[in-house]
Order: sequence, then C-alpha cells, then structure tokens
Amino acid sequence: MRLGVIRKVLAVLLLAAVGSGAAGIAVERSAFAATEESRKLIEIGKEYIGTPYRLGGLIKNGEPVAFDCSLFVQHVYALLGVKLPRTSKEQAKEGEQVDRGSISQGDLLFFRTSGKSIGHVAIYVGNGKMIHASSSRGVTISDMNSSYWKKRFVTARRVL
Repeated sequence: MRLGVIRKVLAVLLLAAVGSGAAGIAVERSAFAATEESRKLIEIGKEYIGTPYRLGGLIKNGEPVAFDCSLFVQHVYALLGVKLPRTSKEQAKEGEQVDRGSISQGDLLFFRTSGKSIGHVAIYVGNGKMIHASSSRGVTISDMNSSYWKKRFVTARRVL
C-alpha cells in the first residue's frame, strides 16, 4: 500500500511539473543558475538596447558601436571577465548544455536561423525573454517562445 501512495504522489508531481513547462521552451525556476553574476550580465546587456545591428559588428576606438549577435554576447560576457569565441557556432561549444526546462538567467540560447547549423545566439533574461542583437531591430529583448524563435531553438548553454 505504501508503494501505491508513493507512485500516486510521484505521478501528481510529474503532471504538475510537465504542466508548468510544456507550453514554452523555457521554464525558469529561481534556484537554477540565476546568480548575482548572471543578473549583472543582464543589466550590462540592457545598457546596449537600441545599439544598431551590423553583420560582423563595428568597433570604434575600442568600443562597439554596432553588433551582430555573437559580438554582442562576446562583448557582454567579456565585461564580466568571461572569454567566449567570436561566432555563435563556436560559442555553442562552451559551458555545459542546459535542458529546456532548466534554462535560467544568463544562459546562452542558440537558434538555427538559416541552413543546418547554428546561426544566432541570445542571452536568456527570464520569463521567456531573451536579449540579443536582432538583424532587424538591433539590440533588443524578444520573446523566445514566439512562433519564430520557438521553432528555431537548438540548445542552451550555461557558461556562468
């Protein structure tokens, strides 16, 4: 009888967990990777909202004045002392892989925007939102669960 009760409790817990995260790509649970460092990373990233997009980026006098997605991520992480490769494809090899249900603030999100390989990177800010350098809007915050991004999601990586 005790085993039956345990199975029922586990089934209820499993249904509750699946129900809370099945609708979207990311389910933020405050206990995962949200740290003071990841919150600082997001604050730094938000300072660049509105910075224009340019493929390859543009740096003048040592400071970026335009970003592509991977330069934006590389630059923001560098301001925290974390060195990342230059391209999104290479950045996707860094850190450790994170399951969709465990994505947390500061995690890198990778997308297949054209072709068969990763072509876009963003930083998860929480509540299903990501900050990234969009080719159409420059540095902005977008909903990663929108139909466009959701179907292009490949993986998430934690480097902090």
